[in-house]
Order: sequence, then C-alpha cells, then structure tokens
Amino acid sequence: MNDNHRKPGLIKRLGSALLVGSVLAAMTSGAQAETQIRFTLDWRFEGPSAPFLMALEKGYFEEEGLDVTIDSGNGSAGAVTRVATDSYDMGFADYSALTETTSKNPDTEVTGVYMVYNAMPAAVFALKESGIEKPEDLKGKTLGAPVFDGGRKAWPSFARHNGLAVDDVEWQSVEPAIRETLLARGELDGITGFYFTSLLNLEARGVDPDNIVALKYPDYGVEFYGNTIIARNELLEENPEAVRGFLKAFNKALQETIDDPEAAIKYVKQRDGLIKEDLELRRLKLALETNVITDETRAEGLGAVTEDRMARALEDMVASYGLEPSPELEALFDSSYLPPRESRMID
Repeated sequence: MNDNHRKPGLIKRLGSALLVGSVLAAMTSGAQAETQIRFTLDWRFEGPSAPFLMALEKGYFEEEGLDVTIDSGNGSAGAVTRVATDSYDMGFADYSALTETTSKNPDTEVTGVYMVYNAMPAAVFALKESGIEKPEDLKGKTLGAPVFDGGRKAWPSFARHNGLAVDDVEWQSVEPAIRETLLARGELDGITGFYFTSLLNLEARGVDPDNIVALKYPDYGVEFYGNTIIARNELLEENPEAVRGFLKAFNKALQETIDDPEAAIKYVKQRDGLIKEDLELRRLKLALETNVITDETRAEGLGAVTEDRMARALEDMVASYGLEPSPELEALFDSSYLPPRESRMID
C-alpha cells in the first residue's frame, strides 16, 4: 500500500488523538478549576441541616464547580470564629452571634449572604402547671439556659417589648444537655432555647405536649433575624462566583426540602445513621414552618432581608447586647450574592 493510501487513515487517527487529548485536557482543567469550599454548620447533623446535605449528595454544588465539605458545629459563635480564622470558608450561624462577634472583634471580616431563618428561633418554655401563660407571668421566676444561649442573650429585647424589666427574672446557668430535664422535673420555672429543639426535647422527656407553653420571640415583638449563611470577606472579594454558585445550589435544595421534607431527611440519615428519622423530620418541619417560611419570605423570597426591619433589628440588638453602633455592623449582610428573586419565591 503506497503513502497516498496510508495518509487519510493517519490523519484520521491523528485527529482522533488530538480530539481525545483536547477532551482530557478540558476535563483536567475543569477539575483543577473546581473551587474547594469548607463549610461548617452551627450544630450537629439534625433535621434543619437537610438542604445543605441534599445539595452536597445530589451534586448541586458540583454542578457549580464547587468541591464542598460540610462539618458539624458546636454553636453559632463557634461557626463565626471558624470562618473568621480561615479554618472554614463559609458557614451557618445566628445573625445575632455574627453581630456580637463583629462588634467585639472588628477584624472578624465575615458577612451574611443568605438569611435561612427569617425569624429568630428562640422561645421561652414553661409548663402550664406553673401558671405561666404569657410574658407578664414570668415576673419573679427563675429561667435556665446556657450563658451562650440565643434566647437568654436576647432576653433584654423580649423583656423590653413585653413591659418587663431585664431583672424581672433570675437566670440559672445550665448545660444544654440538662436544660429540658430540669424544667420537666420542675426544678426551673422556665427555660429558653430554640423552639424546634427544646419542644422536642421536652416531649422526649415525657412532658405532655398539652402542658407545654412556648412563648416564641418573634410572636412577642422580637424582630431579630435568625441563622444566615456566612462567608469570609476574602472569599467574597476574590471568588464571588463561588459564593453565588454555593447559594444557587443551596437554594435549589432548600426549595426541594420545602416541597418534600420526607425525601430531604434521608440525606441527614445518610450522613448520621444514629439519628431518629421521625424525630428529625418533625424538627425539620418545625424549622421550616416557623423560621423559614414566613410572611416576609413569601413576599421577598427565601434568603432575603428587608432594609427597614434589618435597621430595627440592629438597633434592638445593639441595645440588648450592649454593643457600640458602627458602620461595620450595618454592613454585615450583603444580598448581592443571592440567586435571582424568581428562583427564591415560595410556591
């Protein structure tokens, strides 16, 4: 066979090799371009962590060019510190904790970018047999909570909005693990805690649901926002598209979680096989119903805040936590990284 017969085949083989080489190069380049995001939750793997874990396991982060790892946390203040010290790139934390930490440590350099809990989850819990049914019934009572508990720290706001003095109650510092037990035993008049956590814990300790009084802070004038997704300012400045991609993926998973909590809770069980699936499903539904889906999120979309309410909430936080007002505190939430409004609207 002469050279003229061999050349077309050679050219074809060379072309195929070049094509394969180009594809491999593109795949390698894409893998190298994938951005790593170290993400910390505020607490253990429980029901409310479902949308984060769903976005990870269903590949939504990967679709955005992100290599995400998600770790459990040990509290909101800890989550803020983890991100501020560059141990993590992004996280999930109470907005009040972000505000207080930034006020006391101006070099925190962390910003909220997606307000997941539109309402603060804090509540005062008591037993009906104690005679406590409304805020004024708390006068002269003893409440228990850890010193870092969000409801305890925000008590001055709750008191102010309900005609109480800050010192109308006495506080007893207790460990989180025994808070509900002490109330169930009648050793405390009341406690503060996250609504969807303390309620289920009390029931798990044998308290009749009909004997539980829950005074939820948002129902009694406290306008504080709840947990927000946070990010290092350095990441926001150097790779804003990575943050936008993370929020797009999370928002997609949150919408699916709202539509089908039963399917979403499977991702929490997959991550922690020791959880009680029915219990965590109920916790997830309570969080969605009381803190994620509100009149404001129905009007503005998931993840957003309103300027007027944020201003009132900040003024209240400054007064309640004894902080110094500053321009830095007014700039702790940036909505410019949110997905388009239409994708955040609740059906």
